[in-house]
Amino acid sequence: MSQTSTAGTEWAPARSGPVRDLAQLGVCAFLVVLGVIMLVDATGLGDNTTGTDPLGPKAVPVFLGSALILLAVGLTVAVLRGSKPELEGGEDVDLEARMDLKTVLMLIGVFVANIVLIDVLGWVISGAILFYGSAIALGSRHYLRALVIAVALSLITFYGFAIGLGVGLPAGILQGIL
Repeated sequence: MSQTSTAGTEWAPARSGPVRDLAQLGVCAFLVVLGVIMLVDATGLGDNTTGTDPLGPKAVPVFLGSALILLAVGLTVAVLRGSKPELEGGEDVDLEARMDLKTVLMLIGVFVANIVLIDVLGWVISGAILFYGSAIALGSRHYLRALVIAVALSLITFYGFAIGLGVGLPAGILQGIL
């Protein structure tokens, strides 16, 4: 007579229905809030239709607000039916790795420093600090090369905004030199 052993087996309750990623409902709620804000703001716009602009200023915010709400409804239905987003599948991405808090905090520090220093030092210097600090925080160990590239990027963006777009970034202590 043979006996079947049940040692080592555990009882697990059977799941009924699809597995739902309920965290996605937060995204749905955020989209609805954005859509409602856009629709409410659109009602405050005047009805300034002209011959050259027959739709007026309300058309785009009403369209976008309505689209956000429709997208939120569609996403909510998909989430409740059990649809889950596909995980990122790059070969250089470790989905099991934890967040590198040191890098994140260094990047936050560099961005805060840029916010604080941009009016005093100007964009060229604060932008160079931003670019250089970001490169170092993200792992660059070529310090001199990163510094040269950071200064070049800040100068290119300064003059690109000034000449190309006609938008003056603050010059700060370099006023009159740039």
